[in-house]
Parts: sequence; structure tokens; C-alpha cells
Amino acid sequence: MIRAYRLPDLDALYDICLDTGDGGLGARHLFEDPKLMGHAFVGPYAAFEPDLVFVAEDDEGIAGYALATADTEAFEDRCDRDWWPDLRVRYPLTGDPNRIVRHIHHPPRVDPFLVRDYPAHLHANLLPRAKGKGFGGTLVRTVLERLEKGVHIHVRHHNTHAIGFWEHLGFRVIDSADKLVMGLRL
Repeated sequence: MIRAYRLPDLDALYDICLDTGDGGLGARHLFEDPKLMGHAFVGPYAAFEPDLVFVAEDDEGIAGYALATADTEAFEDRCDRDWWPDLRVRYPLTGDPNRIVRHIHHPPRVDPFLVRDYPAHLHANLLPRAKGKGFGGTLVRTVLERLEKGVHIHVRHHNTHAIGFWEHLGFRVIDSADKLVMGLRL
């Protein structure tokens, strides 16, 4: 079943983020704090764009999610103002910080040329038990119905399963520098 996000779902979404956080594979072994990835890649969407967060639920509980923002530039500005400052105190940039701590202190900014045609962006993650059952496509299409103009996503080059998934939904590569950037005009 696909349904709208509810606040009690947040811990499950954080867990899924961590359990898929290494290019679709589990990342628990990479971080001491199991909330860190969720704070960076789930929390601000649930806080600022809850109407664009949807979950896939099966008999075992929440098995996946899709979340988005309609306006990437405004979202990044809001995170800079209202989300990152507290996390920067909680996760100081000392010693040899991991990639998520670096992301919190130096979040990437979207390319202004990209958002002219693809102003929205989204993330989707499924646990292995939910893959191949139609949850992913249904989750993404549910979010896409609520967006306008265009949407982009980022995928690591080695995550060929995800690339195929996004291509099946109509996304096309629009940049392939550091990470693949794929877009869909709506």
C-alpha cells in the first residue's frame, strides 16, 4: 500500500535511508550515529515538505519512501536557514569528518541552469523486500502527480539498478559529471 507520510513514520524512514544509503546497499557499518544519514536526506523533507513524502507499507511495516521538494533553490535556502545550523553544532566539522558531516557543513547547491527546466528534486528508497513489487514506480508516480514543470534526481554511476529504474519511469541523463543527474519534464 502507498500512503501519505505521517509523523510516526519518521524513524522508519531514517532507518530505510541508512539501510539503502550506500548506493542502494546498507550503510550502518559506515556511521556511528544511525540517525546521521536521515538527518541529512530525510528530515528536512519531512519537516518542510510533508505533503511530498509518501511511504510504501507492507505486512512487515514501512518498506520504502519517496520524498521531494517542488522548488530546490527555496528548499536549499530554507535548509541553510532552519535545518543545517543545529546539525552543524551537533556534528562538528573536526578531525576527518565522514561524507555526511561534510554535506551538513557544506551542502551542495543546485545548478541554476538545471532548475530552469527541472526545479523539483526527489529521492526514493526501497528495502530489498519491497523491490520488484511495483512499490517504487507507484511511489514516484504519486509524488510526480504533485509536481509541476520538471524534476531531477541524482544517482551514483555504479548504481545501475537505480539508473534502470529511473529510465523506466522516463527520466533521462542530463549531466554525468560527478554523479548522474537525471531529469523528467512534467
